[in-house]
Amino acid sequence: MRRHSRIRTGWAAGAALALALVTGCEGPDGDGASASGSAAGAPAEGRAAGQAVSPLDNPDGTEPGLAPVTGDTHRATGRKLIEGLKTKGRGPKTGYDRDEFGYAWMDTADGVPYARNGCDTRNDLLKRDGEKVRFRSGSDCVIVAMALDDPYTGTTIEWRKQKASEVQIDHVVPLSYSWQMGSSRWDEGKREQLANDPLNLLPVEGRANSAKGDSGPATWLPPSKTVRCAYAVRFAQVADKYELAVTAPDRQAMLRQCGGG
Repeated sequence: MRRHSRIRTGWAAGAALALALVTGCEGPDGDGASASGSAAGAPAEGRAAGQAVSPLDNPDGTEPGLAPVTGDTHRATGRKLIEGLKTKGRGPKTGYDRDEFGYAWMDTADGVPYARNGCDTRNDLLKRDGEKVRFRSGSDCVIVAMALDDPYTGTTIEWRKQKASEVQIDHVVPLSYSWQMGSSRWDEGKREQLANDPLNLLPVEGRANSAKGDSGPATWLPPSKTVRCAYAVRFAQVADKYELAVTAPDRQAMLRQCGGG
């Protein structure tokens, strides 16, 4: 299996490289910034940028955020999805490496929304979920400032690229988790899809994402209780799409968030 070199044009070695691993494939900032406008992967007309959508109304992940799942009918729909997931124990982490899922954040993972639109995955996701988005001068891709309504903490983050790690892109189903649940046996293309599929990606507060690590729902849930059922549903949507099993404790924890078991 080939190894991917990480693309980091214009970044210095050392500390800058460590930051690049968090923020993805981004070049240096310009001095100016342009206001948000129409671009590939931009929010659809008729909907306010950054307006969160329930995962049940967002099956492909192209709508922004993670709105709570409310109402008995919707919560029952979420439970049905979760109940349909297969369970098994976690396998070994042996051989896991982020590069097995392609470099971060590639624009060439075919088979997922936003692929090959000329903008890397991280910036696509910031554009999808951000409000008051500002681009680097001369770019309709590289975002240098925005406001983010963070679904995990329920807070609003006024983000600037100079402090890039304040917002990180969470893999709802962590890549390491997927490796232990079977993606170690997938071909490279399918792993690249999982790593860059907007269904599996949420811009969130960096500290919350770091606290999560590669945990499943039995050991980590968003601090904001109002979004926990939605998080469980999104986790289940990704697992279902990629035919990934979850652990029995994780499935039970997910059901509890939506009023089951």
